[in-house]
Amino acid sequence: MKRRTVLLGGLNAGLALAMPWRLAQAQSATNVKFVVDFTYQGNHAIWGLALAQGLFGHEGLSVTMDRGYGSGDTIVKVASGAYDVGFADVNAAVKFNVQNPDKRVIAVLQVFNRTLSAFITLKKSGITDPKQLPGHTVGAPEADASRLLFPAFAKKNGIDPATITWKSIAPNLRETILIQGQVDAITGFTSSSLFNLISAGVPREDVVLMPYAKYGLDLYGNAVIVREDTIKAKPDMVRGFVKATIEGTKALIKDPQAGLATMHARDPMFDVALEADRLKLVLDEAILTPEVKKNGFGSVVPERMDLTIKSNLEANGLNADLKPDELYTTSFLPPQAERMLPA
Repeated sequence: MKRRTVLLGGLNAGLALAMPWRLAQAQSATNVKFVVDFTYQGNHAIWGLALAQGLFGHEGLSVTMDRGYGSGDTIVKVASGAYDVGFADVNAAVKFNVQNPDKRVIAVLQVFNRTLSAFITLKKSGITDPKQLPGHTVGAPEADASRLLFPAFAKKNGIDPATITWKSIAPNLRETILIQGQVDAITGFTSSSLFNLISAGVPREDVVLMPYAKYGLDLYGNAVIVREDTIKAKPDMVRGFVKATIEGTKALIKDPQAGLATMHARDPMFDVALEADRLKLVLDEAILTPEVKKNGFGSVVPERMDLTIKSNLEANGLNADLKPDELYTTSFLPPQAERMLPA
């Protein structure tokens, strides 16, 4: 009993000595408001796991994460100062930065090495190749990133844009009107539309995917973004967020189920089984690409980023010159050896 009392007394004394230091550490942490691009999905477990494992805390950051309502909305929220950091499509940032040079957002970590934009249809349409799209009706929201990129996609594939009839629809009705046969195809992210169709009861083998990257428009995708002035004012915060995101990605690849569990804890409606399939698609198609395996997570090949910028300028009819450093920077990336992802 005396030994147990001594041990407990020593433990309590140790805790008492440690508590002021931990309290000071918590008080000195930098608060960061982070918003993702859409409702919580499997790939967002990168940050769910980073939060659960205290990876942001290791970098002196106290991060809160919220769901988003589309990349365009996320960009506006970061640019306005409502959020410090966002996760959004770098393609959408091209147009925003040209039109809002005083509120530019900068990509500091390229998470999706490849865009997930695609044409999606069903087997019953008989369409298996983009060159078969002329004469058909395609549905998408007017502001859909994949739809906006269509002129550049059409040019790459020798398609006359005038031969496509577009039907403007609400985002939440995109897959429904395809199932109902009101359109022959839709545009969107494979990671969203494919699983929305599966959730609606469409067998996976009945879904036909025509990814832009497979048909000549190999652009970059979603990235971690911050305001341009944040880079100057809070470089340590940006560097810490990037590092924790990289470590969270490594942890998620090693233990996907642990990551998905953190998201289910945030949202009881989070379908773990479906999101496991979505996460696998995102990892295979957008994150663990040959380029990433060779150069490391977050690396950017200037020629591909130049194509990303020019394709978006052309697609949006923007007669402007957006310099690479007005859209992205790799200056916050740790050394390559620290960015190699597990297989």
